[in-house]
Amino acid sequence: MSTDTTPRQTAGWPPATPPEPTYVEDRLNYWAEATPDAEAMTYQGRTWTWAQWHERVHRAAGGLRDLGIGRGDVVGFLDKNHPACVEISLGAASIGAANAIVNWRMAGDEVDYVLNDCGAEVLFVGAELMPTVEAIRDRLPHVRKIITVTPEGGDGDEYEAFLQAARPCDDGPDVLEDDVCLILYSSGTTGRPKGVSLTHRNMVSHTVNAHDGWGFGPGDKSMVAMPLFHVGGSSYVLFGIHDGVPSVMTRDPDGASLAGAIMAGANCTFLVPAVLAQVLQAGPDAIKLFGALKVYTYGAAPMPPPLLRAAMEAWPETDFIQVYGLTEVAGVATHLLPAEHRTAEQEGHPERLLSAGTAIPGMEVRIVDASTGADLPTGEPGEIWLRSPQVMKGYHNNPEATAEVITEDGWFRTGDIGHLDEGGYLFVSDRLKDMIISGGENIYSPEVERVLSEHPAVLEVAVVGVPDDTWGESVKAFVAFKEGEQASDVELIEWCRERLAHYKCPKSVDVVEALPRNPTGKVLKRDLRAPYWESRDRQV
Repeated sequence: MSTDTTPRQTAGWPPATPPEPTYVEDRLNYWAEATPDAEAMTYQGRTWTWAQWHERVHRAAGGLRDLGIGRGDVVGFLDKNHPACVEISLGAASIGAANAIVNWRMAGDEVDYVLNDCGAEVLFVGAELMPTVEAIRDRLPHVRKIITVTPEGGDGDEYEAFLQAARPCDDGPDVLEDDVCLILYSSGTTGRPKGVSLTHRNMVSHTVNAHDGWGFGPGDKSMVAMPLFHVGGSSYVLFGIHDGVPSVMTRDPDGASLAGAIMAGANCTFLVPAVLAQVLQAGPDAIKLFGALKVYTYGAAPMPPPLLRAAMEAWPETDFIQVYGLTEVAGVATHLLPAEHRTAEQEGHPERLLSAGTAIPGMEVRIVDASTGADLPTGEPGEIWLRSPQVMKGYHNNPEATAEVITEDGWFRTGDIGHLDEGGYLFVSDRLKDMIISGGENIYSPEVERVLSEHPAVLEVAVVGVPDDTWGESVKAFVAFKEGEQASDVELIEWCRERLAHYKCPKSVDVVEALPRNPTGKVLKRDLRAPYWESRDRQV
């Protein structure tokens, strides 16, 4: 690659038809040869061609190698959306290393935990987030080098200087398909985030298999607006690279940024339903602008039926795709394609508009009795199990947690409850795990409970998700105080905000004398949730 001759740059390369990729950087390499001067990525007023972006990625790889990063090592990235994150992901992957993308919304203690858990040796940090890192710098023994990144990339940008000083390097000849290339942190059973280790095979399989329905064509542009620390960002960005269409990346998924991307020609995107709700509430000008979208894929949280119907009426020419998936399967597991959105009612299956669709190619779906592991009949709810080349390698440095969710024959236990109808459509109805999904963000209730339980007035606490018409769910806490102690809901919420990312903090707090429990002492969270969900079609 770069300026050196490699086996990929022999006579006859590039072929007229892109070969099937094996590694996450393969298609970038292809388009840099096949269409070097075509637009690849636009961000904050800057645009790079495929050849330019290819060189940046392989300069990043060379710079990492100069810093002693090699196969099996981990680097970290902490910033809002920035093409540099994708460059580091692809560059690190090309030499067998992994990029651990840190949720920039986390509080300092959480960032501390994640960076120490993943063992990142080099850390790229957005300039505006440096105060967070400086506050915990003495608690990051693994981090040997910190490089700051600015949105504009101008003079004095350490990341740009890092690229310019590096010599582009070739793909590592010893890199394997099952080498980890990406680590994304998802909430877990301990109440601490777990690092989901995704390999080249996982990511490439997802890109190829979740591709149905997109229909990228000449003149199309992909809008990358989901956060890159979210699987919906880091997996989705590979779609445009796979097809060789330009991507327009927004730094934030706010209305002005999304509108700017659409005006720049982006017409295909993936966003959470909460964003769609905000657009429909923003007035006729916003609705008309978003009508330019050719494909609108939504997921990471349920779409309220009235909201979906309103969107389909407002944008009759837009193709809607619903997806269901998890970080542990690199993104999408099932999808409801555009034609099914428009024809479900006419074909006598209006309920399928509420489904998560059918399995994508290469994905097996089972509905299982969670206690026995036995398959359940059509229509009967049980735990959703998935098997595919997309299933993660495991949780980083956590074989015990990995063994809890991946069976010996490769099935991933999602912890979600659902059923399949006679047509193979998946309906997700509940969760075994204490997971709350708010605005597409996974919030694990024991993590919030751990923080609240440390408040000196709190005796016991339970946290649940309750319906929210904008965000899907919001966080609600039930607390019982120690004898003689009291605290206001404002005080308790502020206590959380000082210790957790704000999106994880309760929006409301109810005081109870004692939490409801079963005879064995287990807190009955279902009883706490029931009054809020009883009139809803879905329980998540």
